[in-house]
Amino acid sequence: MQLAIPRSKRSPFREYAEALIIAVVLALVIRTFVIQAFVIPSGSMLPTLRIGDYVLVNKFIYAFRSIQRGDIVVFKFPKDETQDFIKRVVGLPGETVEVRDKQVFIDGRPLSEPYAVYADPQGNRALEWYQSGPVVIPAGHLFVMGDNRDNSLDSRAWGLLEEAKVVGKATVVYFSIRSQDIPYTDLLVRVPYVMVHPSLIRWGRIARLIH
Repeated sequence: MQLAIPRSKRSPFREYAEALIIAVVLALVIRTFVIQAFVIPSGSMLPTLRIGDYVLVNKFIYAFRSIQRGDIVVFKFPKDETQDFIKRVVGLPGETVEVRDKQVFIDGRPLSEPYAVYADPQGNRALEWYQSGPVVIPAGHLFVMGDNRDNSLDSRAWGLLEEAKVVGKATVVYFSIRSQDIPYTDLLVRVPYVMVHPSLIRWGRIARLIH
Protein backbone atom coordinates (compact mmCIF):
# COMPACT_ATOMS: atom_id res chain seq x y z
CA MET A 1 0.00 0.00 0.00
CA GLN A 2 1.40 3.38 -1.00
CA LEU A 3 1.33 6.02 1.65
CA ALA A 4 0.08 9.44 0.73
CA ILE A 5 2.38 12.34 1.60
CA PRO A 6 0.34 15.06 3.30
CA ARG A 7 0.57 18.38 1.54
CA SER A 8 1.15 21.56 3.43
CA LYS A 9 -1.94 23.69 3.81
CA ARG A 10 0.21 26.82 3.84
CA SER A 11 0.28 28.97 0.76
CA PRO A 12 3.52 29.25 -1.25
CA PHE A 13 3.67 32.94 -0.38
CA ARG A 14 3.56 32.16 3.33
CA GLU A 15 6.26 29.51 2.99
CA TYR A 16 8.54 31.92 1.10
CA ALA A 17 7.87 34.65 3.65
CA GLU A 18 8.70 32.34 6.56
CA ALA A 19 11.90 31.17 4.84
CA LEU A 20 12.91 34.77 4.22
CA ILE A 21 12.25 35.74 7.85
CA ILE A 22 14.29 32.78 9.09
CA ALA A 23 17.15 33.70 6.74
CA VAL A 24 17.12 37.32 7.94
CA VAL A 25 17.06 36.27 11.60
CA LEU A 26 19.97 33.86 11.06
CA ALA A 27 21.93 36.56 9.23
CA LEU A 28 21.35 39.00 12.09
CA VAL A 29 22.40 36.42 14.67
CA ILE A 30 25.57 35.58 12.74
CA ARG A 31 26.39 39.27 12.25
CA THR A 32 25.75 40.07 15.90
CA PHE A 33 27.52 37.17 17.56
CA VAL A 34 29.78 35.33 15.09
CA ILE A 35 31.09 37.04 11.95
CA GLN A 36 30.87 40.61 10.69
CA ALA A 37 32.29 42.24 7.59
CA PHE A 38 34.21 45.52 7.62
CA VAL A 39 35.91 47.59 4.95
CA ILE A 40 39.28 49.28 5.52
CA PRO A 41 38.89 53.04 4.94
CA SER A 42 42.39 54.31 5.73
CA GLY A 43 46.06 53.41 5.45
CA SER A 44 46.82 53.13 9.18
CA MET A 45 47.38 49.36 8.90
CA LEU A 46 49.55 49.41 5.77
CA PRO A 47 51.10 47.25 4.48
CA THR A 48 49.16 44.51 6.31
CA LEU A 49 45.77 45.90 5.30
CA ARG A 50 45.12 48.21 2.38
CA ILE A 51 42.45 50.79 1.72
CA GLY A 52 39.58 48.93 0.08
CA ASP A 53 40.22 45.58 1.77
CA TYR A 54 37.02 43.88 2.91
CA VAL A 55 37.71 41.82 6.03
CA LEU A 56 35.80 39.28 8.07
CA VAL A 57 35.94 39.75 11.83
CA ASN A 58 35.47 36.80 14.17
CA LYS A 59 33.33 38.10 17.04
CA PHE A 60 33.16 34.75 18.83
CA ILE A 61 36.82 33.83 19.17
CA TYR A 62 37.43 35.65 22.44
CA ALA A 63 34.76 33.56 24.13
CA PHE A 64 37.30 30.72 23.93
CA ARG A 65 40.64 32.46 24.38
CA SER A 66 42.06 35.72 25.61
CA ILE A 67 43.28 38.52 23.37
CA GLN A 68 46.91 37.95 22.39
CA ARG A 69 49.73 40.24 21.35
CA GLY A 70 49.78 40.57 17.60
CA ASP A 71 46.04 40.12 17.16
CA ILE A 72 44.51 42.62 14.76
CA VAL A 73 41.26 43.71 16.36
CA VAL A 74 38.27 45.82 15.43
CA PHE A 75 36.95 47.96 18.28
CA LYS A 76 34.70 50.86 19.12
CA PHE A 77 36.81 54.02 19.03
CA PRO A 78 36.93 55.25 22.65
CA LYS A 79 36.55 58.91 21.63
CA ASP A 80 33.54 58.22 19.38
CA GLU A 81 31.92 54.81 19.69
CA THR A 82 29.94 55.30 16.50
CA GLN A 83 33.23 54.64 14.69
CA ASP A 84 34.94 51.27 14.31
CA PHE A 85 38.75 51.24 14.35
CA ILE A 86 41.18 48.45 13.50
CA LYS A 87 44.64 48.17 15.08
CA ARG A 88 47.17 45.60 16.26
CA VAL A 89 47.44 44.61 19.92
CA VAL A 90 50.91 45.51 21.18
CA GLY A 91 50.64 45.64 24.97
CA LEU A 92 48.64 43.35 27.28
CA PRO A 93 47.22 43.80 30.80
CA GLY A 94 49.89 43.86 33.50
CA GLU A 95 52.71 44.80 31.12
CA THR A 96 54.72 47.99 31.06
CA VAL A 97 54.85 49.49 27.58
CA GLU A 98 57.06 52.27 26.31
CA VAL A 99 57.59 53.72 22.82
CA ARG A 100 60.98 55.36 22.42
CA ASP A 101 62.71 56.40 19.20
CA LYS A 102 60.38 54.30 17.03
CA GLN A 103 61.00 51.23 19.18
CA VAL A 104 58.38 49.54 21.37
CA PHE A 105 59.56 48.16 24.71
CA ILE A 106 57.56 45.64 26.73
CA ASP A 107 58.68 45.33 30.35
CA GLY A 108 61.94 46.99 29.34
CA ARG A 109 62.70 44.62 26.46
CA PRO A 110 62.53 45.68 22.78
CA LEU A 111 59.64 44.13 20.90
CA SER A 112 60.32 42.52 17.51
CA GLU A 113 57.76 43.88 15.03
CA PRO A 114 58.44 42.78 11.44
CA TYR A 115 55.01 44.08 10.41
CA ALA A 116 55.64 47.70 11.49
CA VAL A 117 56.68 50.32 8.94
CA TYR A 118 57.85 53.92 9.27
CA ALA A 119 57.22 55.44 5.86
CA ASP A 120 57.35 59.15 6.75
CA PRO A 121 60.96 60.36 7.11
CA GLN A 122 59.71 63.30 9.17
CA GLY A 123 58.18 60.98 11.71
CA ASN A 124 54.60 62.20 11.36
CA ARG A 125 55.95 65.69 12.05
CA ALA A 126 55.36 65.24 15.78
CA LEU A 127 58.00 63.75 18.07
CA GLU A 128 55.44 62.95 20.75
CA TRP A 129 54.00 60.23 18.54
CA TYR A 130 57.16 58.27 19.20
CA GLN A 131 57.53 58.99 22.89
CA SER A 132 54.96 57.15 24.97
CA GLY A 133 55.24 55.76 28.47
CA PRO A 134 56.43 53.90 30.28
CA VAL A 135 52.84 53.00 31.08
CA VAL A 136 51.63 50.08 33.18
CA ILE A 137 48.61 48.58 31.46
CA PRO A 138 45.86 47.89 34.01
CA ALA A 139 43.59 44.86 33.97
CA GLY A 140 41.01 44.91 31.21
CA HIS A 141 42.99 47.27 28.96
CA LEU A 142 45.24 47.04 25.89
CA PHE A 143 47.84 49.14 24.10
CA VAL A 144 47.11 49.10 20.36
CA MET A 145 48.97 50.55 17.38
CA GLY A 146 48.62 50.70 13.62
CA ASP A 147 51.25 48.94 11.51
CA ASN A 148 51.76 52.17 9.56
CA ARG A 149 53.37 53.87 12.52
CA ASP A 150 53.77 57.31 10.98
CA ASN A 151 50.10 57.57 10.06
CA SER A 152 48.03 55.90 12.74
CA LEU A 153 45.73 57.37 15.37
CA ASP A 154 46.23 54.84 18.14
CA SER A 155 47.10 54.36 21.82
CA ARG A 156 50.02 56.75 21.48
CA ALA A 157 47.50 59.53 20.88
CA TRP A 158 44.30 58.62 22.76
CA GLY A 159 45.44 56.17 25.42
CA LEU A 160 44.62 52.62 26.40
CA LEU A 161 41.80 50.56 24.94
CA GLU A 162 39.26 48.81 27.16
CA GLU A 163 38.97 45.14 26.24
CA ALA A 164 35.19 45.50 26.51
CA LYS A 165 35.23 47.73 23.41
CA VAL A 166 36.80 45.03 21.23
CA VAL A 167 34.35 43.79 18.59
CA GLY A 168 36.45 40.86 17.39
CA LYS A 169 39.56 39.62 15.61
CA ALA A 170 40.16 40.31 11.91
CA THR A 171 40.79 36.95 10.26
CA VAL A 172 40.67 37.10 6.45
CA VAL A 173 40.49 39.51 3.52
CA TYR A 174 37.53 38.20 1.53
CA PHE A 175 37.57 40.93 -1.14
CA SER A 176 39.82 43.83 -2.06
CA ILE A 177 39.45 46.73 -4.45
CA ARG A 178 41.34 49.91 -5.28
CA SER A 179 38.43 51.95 -3.96
CA GLN A 180 40.33 55.25 -4.08
CA ASP A 181 40.55 54.87 -7.87
CA ILE A 182 36.77 54.76 -8.33
CA PRO A 183 35.58 58.26 -9.33
CA TYR A 184 32.10 57.81 -7.83
CA THR A 185 30.68 57.68 -4.31
CA ASP A 186 27.20 56.32 -5.08
CA LEU A 187 27.15 52.55 -4.51
CA LEU A 188 24.70 52.02 -7.38
CA VAL A 189 27.25 53.57 -9.73
CA ARG A 190 30.39 52.11 -8.14
CA VAL A 191 29.31 48.47 -8.52
CA PRO A 192 28.74 48.55 -12.30
CA TYR A 193 31.88 50.68 -12.70
CA VAL A 194 33.93 47.93 -11.07
CA MET A 195 32.25 45.29 -13.23
CA VAL A 196 33.36 47.22 -16.31
CA HIS A 197 36.84 47.77 -14.83
CA PRO A 198 37.79 44.42 -13.20
CA SER A 199 41.42 45.53 -13.00
CA LEU A 200 40.36 47.55 -9.93
CA ILE A 201 39.96 44.29 -8.03
CA ARG A 202 43.06 43.07 -6.18
CA TRP A 203 42.56 39.43 -7.07
CA GLY A 204 45.71 38.33 -5.27
CA ARG A 205 44.41 39.57 -1.90
CA ILE A 206 41.13 37.67 -1.97
CA ALA A 207 40.96 34.94 0.72
CA ARG A 208 44.21 36.16 2.27
CA LEU A 209 44.59 35.33 5.96
CA ILE A 210 45.36 38.29 8.23
CA HIS A 211 48.44 38.03 10.46
